[in-house]
Formats: sequence, structure tokens, C-alpha cells
Amino acid sequence: MADHNHAHHPHHDHDHQQAPAIEDKRIYTCPMHPEVRQVGPGNCPKCGMTLEPVEVSAEETENLELTDFTYRLKVCTILTAPLLLLAMSDLIPGQPIQMNLPHWLYAGVQLLLATPVVLWGGYPFFHRGWLSIKTWNLNMFTLIAIGTGVAYVFSVIATFFPSIFPESMLAHGGQVPLYFEAAAVITTLVLLGQVLELRARNQTGNAIKALLGLAAKTARRIKSDGTEEDVPIDAIHPGDLLRVRPGEKVPTDGDVTEGRSVIDESMISGEPIPVEKEVGDKVTGATVNATGSFVMRATKVGADTLLSQIVKMVSQAQRSRAPIQKLADTVSSYFVPAVVLIAFITGLVWYFIGPDPKLTHAIINAVAVLIIACPCALGLATPMSIMVGTGKGATHGVLIKNAEALEHLEKITTLVVDKTGTLTLGKPKLSEVKVLGDFKETEVLSFAASLEKSSEHPLAEAIVLGAKERGAPIVNVDDFDSVTGMGVKGKVSERSVLIGNRRLMETNGIASSELIQIAKDLQANGQGAMLVAIDGKPAGVISVKDPIKTSSKPAIKYFHDRGVEVVMLTGDNPNTANAVARELGIDRVEAEVLPHQKGEIVKRLQDQGKRVAMAGDGINDAPALAQADIGIAMGTGTDVAIESAGVTLLKGDLSGIVRAHKLSQATMKNIRQNLVFAFGYNTLGVPIAAGVLYPFFGLLLSPMIASLAMSLSSVSVIGNSLRLRSIDLDKGSQ
Repeated sequence: MADHNHAHHPHHDHDHQQAPAIEDKRIYTCPMHPEVRQVGPGNCPKCGMTLEPVEVSAEETENLELTDFTYRLKVCTILTAPLLLLAMSDLIPGQPIQMNLPHWLYAGVQLLLATPVVLWGGYPFFHRGWLSIKTWNLNMFTLIAIGTGVAYVFSVIATFFPSIFPESMLAHGGQVPLYFEAAAVITTLVLLGQVLELRARNQTGNAIKALLGLAAKTARRIKSDGTEEDVPIDAIHPGDLLRVRPGEKVPTDGDVTEGRSVIDESMISGEPIPVEKEVGDKVTGATVNATGSFVMRATKVGADTLLSQIVKMVSQAQRSRAPIQKLADTVSSYFVPAVVLIAFITGLVWYFIGPDPKLTHAIINAVAVLIIACPCALGLATPMSIMVGTGKGATHGVLIKNAEALEHLEKITTLVVDKTGTLTLGKPKLSEVKVLGDFKETEVLSFAASLEKSSEHPLAEAIVLGAKERGAPIVNVDDFDSVTGMGVKGKVSERSVLIGNRRLMETNGIASSELIQIAKDLQANGQGAMLVAIDGKPAGVISVKDPIKTSSKPAIKYFHDRGVEVVMLTGDNPNTANAVARELGIDRVEAEVLPHQKGEIVKRLQDQGKRVAMAGDGINDAPALAQADIGIAMGTGTDVAIESAGVTLLKGDLSGIVRAHKLSQATMKNIRQNLVFAFGYNTLGVPIAAGVLYPFFGLLLSPMIASLAMSLSSVSVIGNSLRLRSIDLDKGSQ
């Protein structure tokens, strides 16, 4: 295979004759050292690990490293098995083989079997180990190369020049001990560990591959003459009209222009309930059209689609570093030199004060120390959990911007949420019509709706729709006028009509005390109220209610159960706000908040020592999202809000925040488990390998057992990280 790296990004030759000739031009990086980037595959110059592509593709590309190591493992296993049998024959009942063979033949057979295993099978480790010493980026391959190298070179010298060793160094039987089988078994077990690790690491990108696999491959385009043709997804341009039939995937992002349907958006939002779509509604590429047929106009294609943005965001998050990793990085930087020093001291201690045969014990224990120490497990502890956790979140509509966001989210003590659109549906509905004197409900509603038809106030639409549903006639209006901050007025059927707040009534000299009392009673129940006057007389009050989302109450209970305070922000009046807060059991309410004040409220809470998460969806929320310890953007909102947030939810309700919080807790718990295991493994493993148990129990750790333990330590860290794929973000707490 062609060597794709630059001089400062080395990697070993894969010895692959059948490697494809197509050059891989993708950018590759290291999970443990994301600052390392290069064109084409290779190994990290700092830790020696296999580099991974920054952007995962849906197509299964052959992992050359895995193919190469699997081949080496098979050959080395075949050669190591008889070697191990030969060396361990003294443990087999009956006459041991080595007693029946001349020593030169016994040593020669071992040399012949071990040499290809160590020099060819272990070549990648020696290559990486040498580069690590040359660049002074000491890593696990430094230790493996020194350990196996010492055992092999000593055995070669002992085979050809046994007479140079003094009598004190001879083992039982008067022969110089050989460690060919130790060097070969260590090499084979490290290869096994690398194969298992590469296979497991491949699975960490499965979430992104699954997302990429959701995209439609073709689309049915409607040509200008009305005929239809199937085209590849790459051939679609913004503005193209596409037909989507029942059971098909929506090919790209766009708007419905004709027809209606029900669409399953669960793969994007994590919500199982299908969503109804009609003309004017937005549809998202890769979602599944369930029942009806419709025509859509493509608005975003290729890299601009929501699915592509999700994949890009998850890929970036998976490469980011959590603050907790600084601890592991600091330890790792001192780790390898410390292990080499401990191994050297171990060898000296055993040689000078250990039992006979002194040299045998010195080499065995020094090599065991070198082999058992695995900085790899320490380095992988955080990035593997981050990769799997962020991938899991993406499949449930929770997009994490970076690892730091996950760490901050877990530690929040206060959650600040918007009322409209977050706690409530954000779609107000006409609730009640209260009238005074001789005025009739239908009459007041008809006049109000006719006037509001020309208004742009968000509550106006609710009144107009409510009037249509109740059969109140809507007629034309003359002299329409919108009075900023107060309401609207105009002439309906030659009668003068006013709709608005108390100030509008008082400005126009209308006695409104009775209307105000009715409005207060309605507001106390969480309804927005508008006063109506007809021909200068108080006529009634129309109330509008924004229904509370079904997900809000259980979500607030979830946070309360975990000691997280929930603060509601709203521009509504205090009466309406407090009524909603009472219904949901919210701790604090900040009512009549102007957009620019949201950031100040977040800052005030932080000054009280609270760790604040802020959830919002509009452009006016961007400063507050940036100010908060962790900003949560509701995906139904704007790009500006999403840019300034650490977490983006593809569905704008509190259940998404619960999912994100559960994910952060599960991921951080997983990282801590990995770190405890990696630290604990090395803290226990190195002293045992050095022989601390020997004076008390007569126990020594074979370098081969050390090698197996070292190989499995990295695999177990990855295996524990992969458990995050099975956490349930929808029910129960982790």
C-alpha cells in the first residue's frame, strides 16, 4: 500500500499485496490526540494508535489495519502454539521433551519458531516503539518493544553464546534460560488485543453510519412537462419538485407544495408519534412517509440538509476533549518513563537480592512490568465514552456540540426555560368569551375576530380560528389601526370596536373596572385576556390559552427528583405565568421579561453560585444561551440559537432536555468507571508484576499473563464504553 503520511505522521507498512490502488484522500485523526491530523490512514506519532477518518462514510470501507493484524495474528498463533508446548513440556506428565533433546536442537527449534513471530508479527510494535523513542512520545508500544526485545535478544545470545554467562546465571539443569516462548506469546497476545480493539473501535462509529444509512438513495423528480423520473439523490437541486409516495423516504429537506401525509420523524427527533404534514409544512430528508402521497419543493440538498448537519456535528463532538481528560493526559505523560524506571529497578533488585537463578528472575519480572503497564487504557477511557455517548444522543434527537457540554450538563443545579413553545405548545387557542350587559357572545366574538383578522399579534390568529370553529361570522373592517403596546381598533359593520389591554380602554375613556376584574380571574387560571369595547361601551373579555405540553409535567418532576431547580422565563403577565407555574410545580417565575433581560437573569443566578442550563429557541435567546454554563437550543428554533448552544434538541420540548441530562449522567459515569478501571489496573498490575507478592505468597507474574492482561485492559475499556449504546433515554433514570 502506498505510504500516505508525511514524515511527521509515520505509520508502518501494511505488507498488503492486495491493497486497493485507490488512494484514500480523507483526513484522519487520533481518538486520543485529536490535534493529530493527516491525509490518508496511518498511526498516531504520539501514541502509535491507528488513526481514524474524521468523517465517517456510510459505505463500508475495508479497515486495512484490522485485515493486516488479523492475518499476522493467525500466522503467529500457528507458530506460537508448538513453541509454547515445547517450552512448557516440563509441566506435562511423563518425560519432558527438552530432556530428550540436545540443548542446541531444543534452542534452535525455539529460535526458528519464535523469530518470525517476534520480528514479522511484532514488526508494527517495534516500528511504533522506535518512532516513539525517536520523537520522545513514549507510549504503550515503547514498553511492548522494549519488553519483547529484551526477552528475544537475551534468548538469541543465550542460544549462540551460552558460555559467556557465569554459573550464577544458569537455571536448573545447568542451562542458560531461554525466553523465546515469552517473547512470541506476548507478541501474539498483543496482536489479539489490537484486533479486538480495532473491531470494537469500528463499532463506536456505528451511530453515525446508521444515520448516514437513513438517507434516501434516489428521488422521483417532476420535470417541467409534468412527467416524472427517478434520479440519484446527488442530482437534486434546490427548487426541484419531488414526489414522495407512501412508504418512501423523504429524499431531502423541503416544503410540501401539494397533498398531505403522515410522516415518521423518529429517526431524527427520537419521538415515536408520526407527524401530520400538509401544504406549507416543512419536511426533513431521511424521514419516512407513512400514508399519503405528496409533492415537495427541495430547499436544502447535500451537505446543507439537517441529516448532514447532524452527522457533521456528531463527528466534531466525538473528536472533542472533555475537561476530565486533562487528568488522564497528565498521568500518561509521566507514565511510560516511570514504568521503564520501575522495570529497571525491579531487574536490579531481583538480580542483587533475589533468589537463584537471579538473572532469570530479574529478566522475567522486569519484562512483566514493562508489558503489563498499559497507558492505552488510560488514554482511551474518555474518548471512547464520548464517541459512543454522542452517537447515542444523535439517534434520539439530542445533538451534543462537544465533550465539555456533556460534562457541564451533568453538573447543573438550575434549569431556566422559556414558557412559550417549551413548556407550552406555542399555539394559543381561543378559550372563553365573557360578555357584559346585553352583548351576545357570538356578536362580541364576530366583531373581535373581524378586527383581529388584520392584526399581526400572535393571539389574533387564535381568535380568528376560534371564531371560525364556533361559527361566528367574520366581516370586512374599515379604519383599522394598530396601537403599539395597547391593541387594535377599527369599524366593523359601521360600529366602533376596540380590542386590547387596560391602557387602550382608559386612553379611549372607557370605564373598564368590571372588564379588568373578569380579565384578572381568567389570568389567574393561566389564560391571556383581551378587553373588548363596542361603540364606547365595555362589551366583554376574550381569553386565549396556550395549552401546556404533555411532556412538561413529568420532565419537571424528573429535575425536581434530582435536586435541579426549574426557573420559568416569560414575557407574560405575572398572573398568567404563576398559574402555569402552579400547574407544573415550577420553583421560580420571572414574568414580563424582555428579550434582552434573559441573559441578565442567567448571570444573576450564576452570581448566586448556581450552575445554570438555559433552554431557548429564538434569536433573542442567543445571548442567554451563550451566558449560561450550558445552552440548550430547541431545534425547532433558529440557526443563531443552535450556534450559541452546547446542546441542540431536534424536538422543542422538555422531554428532550431530560434525555440530554440522562445521556450526560450516563456518559460521565461511564468515563469515571473507565478511569477508575485504568488507574486501578495499573496501580495494582505494576507492583504485582514487579514481584511484591513473592515474599509473602511466593507468587510471580509471568510476562505472558501480563501481556494478556494488558491486551484485555484496552478492550475492556472500549467494551464498557459500548454499553452506552444500550441505555434507555426515554424511561427511568440511569
